[in-house]
Amino acid sequence: MKRVAAAWLLFAVVLGAHADEAAVRKMMQQKLRGAGQIESVQKAPWAGLFEVVVRGADGPQIYYVDADARVIIVGQVIEAATGRSLTEERERQLSAIRWDQLPWQWAITSQRGNGRRKIAIFSDPNCPYCKRLEEDLAKLDDITTHIFPYAIIKPDSVRQAKAVWCSKDRVKAWNELMFRRVEPRAPADCDNPVDKLIEFGRGIGARSTPTWFLETGERHSGALPLEKVRTLLDAASPARR
Repeated sequence: MKRVAAAWLLFAVVLGAHADEAAVRKMMQQKLRGAGQIESVQKAPWAGLFEVVVRGADGPQIYYVDADARVIIVGQVIEAATGRSLTEERERQLSAIRWDQLPWQWAITSQRGNGRRKIAIFSDPNCPYCKRLEEDLAKLDDITTHIFPYAIIKPDSVRQAKAVWCSKDRVKAWNELMFRRVEPRAPADCDNPVDKLIEFGRGIGARSTPTWFLETGERHSGALPLEKVRTLLDAASPARR
């Protein structure tokens, strides 16, 4: 099944009324036909729907099934009072990782102030949204930024990321490349983790850049407005006492 963003797509299914989790699972397995692995089936906390989580190559996807297991609903559930996408929030929970399982030995790390705010970014040097996010983060105090050079946009990204890693001052080399488009002068033939990072990123479902993680392990993507990022960072990395 292909994902339909911000829309409702209904598939009529003939099953008995008042389905249980087993009936929903069986119906979904028939419809998916190997397109993904059903990870969980549970009652949603609203509308009498079942939530079905399917894990595929691009990470978790959420479907909703009515109480009679007659229709499948694909799309976003929006809380009317606040405008929050409850589906997106649930997907972020499902796609979260353990912070301590990130490959810190492959990170380019910088710190300002006490570094209490922590963020890990899978970033490509030719990604304009990565540049926007990192420029915004440069305006924040008390932050620790871990950059994982995730060179997936084009071949030049691989060469540049390797040259950054081979530079004596990796933070400076990365910032000059990202913000000023100054190419690193170091040769790109030192022992480096760039290819391993590409493999690792794909393994955790990082299909675009920037993909970034908070200290809680919560995953986000794209360049959100600075105030939104600040709020998320403060919630995930509270002031140290």
